[in-house]
Amino acid sequence: MKVDLFDYELPARLIAQEAHPRGTSRLLVLDRARGSIAHRPFSDLPELLGPGDLVVRNDVRVRPARLYGRDAEGRIVEIFLLKSIDGDLRRWLALAKPSRRAKKGRSVAFSDGLSAVVEDVTADGKRVVRFEREIDSGVLERMGHVPLPPYIRREPGAPDRAEDREGYQTVFAREPLAVAAPTAGLHFTAEIFERIRARGASVADLTLAVGAGTFKPVTVEDTEAHHMEAEEVFLPASTFRGIAAVRGSGGRLVAVGTTVARALEAAAMRADGGSGDLRFETDLFIAPGFRFQAIDCLLTNFHLPRSTLLMLVCAFGGRDRVLAAYAEAVREEYRFYSFGDAMLIM
Repeated sequence: MKVDLFDYELPARLIAQEAHPRGTSRLLVLDRARGSIAHRPFSDLPELLGPGDLVVRNDVRVRPARLYGRDAEGRIVEIFLLKSIDGDLRRWLALAKPSRRAKKGRSVAFSDGLSAVVEDVTADGKRVVRFEREIDSGVLERMGHVPLPPYIRREPGAPDRAEDREGYQTVFAREPLAVAAPTAGLHFTAEIFERIRARGASVADLTLAVGAGTFKPVTVEDTEAHHMEAEEVFLPASTFRGIAAVRGSGGRLVAVGTTVARALEAAAMRADGGSGDLRFETDLFIAPGFRFQAIDCLLTNFHLPRSTLLMLVCAFGGRDRVLAAYAEAVREEYRFYSFGDAMLIM
């Protein structure tokens, strides 16, 4: 399909700049069979679930992957760490901004006496950066910044706001493997999960290490020419058992976010799927025409125009219905993107 079919108009004032208290967002409910739309508070979500349903969430933790340093001329350089190379915590694959200040061979000086050299530039513009010492979780916690997306405006290099550190992390986050939050999970509180379980529904986890590829801009004209970057997935045996129970009871499998949808659909397509723990990488790109095998409901935020995330949502809910719901959300002045409101497709 043509990428411009996934465009829509959004006033800048509707791009959420601050995280609201958890559980206080709005929830647009789209019934994809009827095409009907309802407006609810997010705290009503448990009332829409029932016995036999399984809510699957991505329990990945966002690491403070953004570092700010200065080049030889004293100009600020952002180094966005994606992943260590071959497990060597001194060598990282990274993004750099502005890229002209991080050419091959350039040095970058950070606080705490830390420095790094750009060893190489890949064909797609990423940097191979070698630090003088290991960049472990402790270093990132001291020096790293929350990797908020660029549409959330913050002063480069300024100290993180406490509300950003807390608000851009789910309450159920565990292993720090992600460079971006699974934002549909940001709305939940422990109390909301308790109410979901009280309704007779279950909750299960998987881990998808959200990488920059999930949010890579689509620069081609046709969706068939776009390629996703691979991301690591861990699907525990307990979640497999929960999925089997759902299928046996006639309940619904509810994906909390597009990352969960991709992980579950990718697992359903694998020939080696089973009931044990499963680890794999997926570069699955879901766009209209995709045949869903796993999920029955999708909870998600409102996504950028022409993005792979919006394409996945349109594949599940129907392009015309989803874009009509987005137009309704604009009219009703919902908050959009990472810190924005939520949408449930039934």
